Amino acid sequence: MHILAGQVERLTAGTIEKWSIILIVSLGIAALLALGLIRIIRNIVLHKLLIGLYAVVFILALNASDEFLAIAFDASGATTGAMTVPFIMAIALGVTLLRKDNLAANTEGFGLIGVVSVGPILAILLMDRIAGGSISPPDAPIDTLKTTSLLSPFLEKIPIVAAEVLLALLPITLIFLLMQRYSFRISRRNISWILYGLLLTYIGLFLFLLGAQGGFMEVGRTIGFNVASLDNKLYLLVIGFVLGLVTVLAEPAVHVLTHKIEDITNGAVKRNAVKAVLSLGIGTAIALAMLRIVFPQIQLWHYLLPGYLIALTLTFFVPKIFVGIAFDSGGVASGPMTGTFILAFIQGSADAVEGANVLIDGFGMIAMVAMMPIITLQILGFIYKIKTVKRGIDT
Repeated sequence: MHILAGQVERLTAGTIEKWSIILIVSLGIAALLALGLIRIIRNIVLHKLLIGLYAVVFILALNASDEFLAIAFDASGATTGAMTVPFIMAIALGVTLLRKDNLAANTEGFGLIGVVSVGPILAILLMDRIAGGSISPPDAPIDTLKTTSLLSPFLEKIPIVAAEVLLALLPITLIFLLMQRYSFRISRRNISWILYGLLLTYIGLFLFLLGAQGGFMEVGRTIGFNVASLDNKLYLLVIGFVLGLVTVLAEPAVHVLTHKIEDITNGAVKRNAVKAVLSLGIGTAIALAMLRIVFPQIQLWHYLLPGYLIALTLTFFVPKIFVGIAFDSGGVASGPMTGTFILAFIQGSADAVEGANVLIDGFGMIAMVAMMPIITLQILGFIYKIKTVKRGIDT
């Protein structure tokens, strides 16, 4: 989210400030996290809640500017990252453990990330209503790598990144220590391990953000600009598809998800099949995002509207647990690799193609990546349902 918000601030020349986006998105996440926990406690059917939430999203999107629409759906995928996914999954697990029905608890534990992911979309679309208008793209092309120094970009970012990561982790740490003082009563040994884990989290996030902002994204932006400058635009589509195939396999959370699906289905749905379907889906999603750059007439809602209509329709036909897994998987797929290198590659490409708007066509890729797993995994769930029915007939 820090990276995406920084890109928005940079591309709007400070018209939309980074911390205003982070604050508004955080409020959206907080509201939907509370709603998602109420759903688990009150046993509200997941697909009905999701249909209601996305109905509100589509109503707000009808009058949204193209710039804010792309940023809103990208923010949804960007927020479900290294901090949010494990933390929210842990909260869901803790709440569902209070359920007496173990089978229902396992089913209801999935889907909380999917509900929370709607929060940033609603928040940014409401921000668009308040701001009331589109944003003008920068007149000058996006700067590409110009420095000849290897260390200077990283040294400049060290104090900024260190402060941002500290600000992200400090509230969680203080709330935990306060609860430990008055409620938890966890042993000192476990406290030391938890604090050690928080320290490792700080170091890991600091190194990742420093590498991404100091060099990784600039390389992606420069490569995207140079490839898009070639006469044959087919290279953009091919490279985008290949990046999607490789990226999903590089996301650690994807491997966790595939193992979980194989365990839940007792091997009926193989994890290698899930990986293959996710790879093809995300490769297609990034290729379609590249197609928007080559043909600016294609708008983001041309993809998202039918895509989410298909996803929401499938919720009526697949097992409940696959609905939760599918909507959670959107956050899993749109991880660190997607939000850094590929995002920068897309924006560099949009800046090089004549007629493309970097504020419109440079965003929206994360939204596509977050949407495709929702469809593909529900299709797998439907296949699993057919297999279980056939097995019942055979026996």
